[in-house]
Amino acid sequence: MTHPFTTRQIPFYLTAAGPCPYLPGRLERKLFTRLEPGDGPALNDALTHAGFRRSQAVLYRPACEGCDACRSARIPVRDYAFTRNNRRVLRANADLVRDELPAHATMEQFELLSRYLDARHGDGDMAGMTFADYAMMVEDGAQRTDIVEYRDPAGVLRAAALIDRLRDGPSLLYSFFDPDMPGRSFGKFIILDAVRWCQENDMPFAYLGYWVPGSAKMAYKSRYRPLEILTPSGWRRFEETEFGRQTEMDFGEE
Repeated sequence: MTHPFTTRQIPFYLTAAGPCPYLPGRLERKLFTRLEPGDGPALNDALTHAGFRRSQAVLYRPACEGCDACRSARIPVRDYAFTRNNRRVLRANADLVRDELPAHATMEQFELLSRYLDARHGDGDMAGMTFADYAMMVEDGAQRTDIVEYRDPAGVLRAAALIDRLRDGPSLLYSFFDPDMPGRSFGKFIILDAVRWCQENDMPFAYLGYWVPGSAKMAYKSRYRPLEILTPSGWRRFEETEFGRQTEMDFGEE
């Protein structure tokens, strides 16, 4: 039997309990393992499909006592039909030039990220991030990872997304954008552009990370339909009535 990654025993660890960043009054714990250089991207693929998420050289998933609210979400792009609002967002950003680059941090990207964090998340965990912190976020543990840059006709960087290329589609890890151009809806555009890229390249899914019912920060993900949610019995189509009605926000809030 062949294996897509080394057959070493993979050690998993459990974090101590801490405040949940998504649901007030709850505690979170995470199960995690480290990506070793010899593992290659196949381990990232396998664990992402099992509900894990990559952050630098760590793969993790929630392991909270008495709570299973966090659900991995992906868009089955072959069935995705762009709505009127989707098409408006795509038209509004039709002038942007898309460029897929290796996962290498630049000062230009960092300056845009800093503006984004100051405007949107000044009191968040990433506030005060240094360039060295950003370089680790982009480059440490990169697994078939790209930085997708979006530039206006003058060459100004307006948005960027850190994306892992899984075997069946992109996993959108983090995005940031010019906070002074809200009419562009850059957060929505980045997701829609990923869906469009998948359709053009015959990739079946765009992975959005965790969706959390009841969390305003994560609510935007349920607005992309159809949507698949990972359940104990496998991936299945999201039904709004199962979890209650959600509202819309931009990608990049994670």
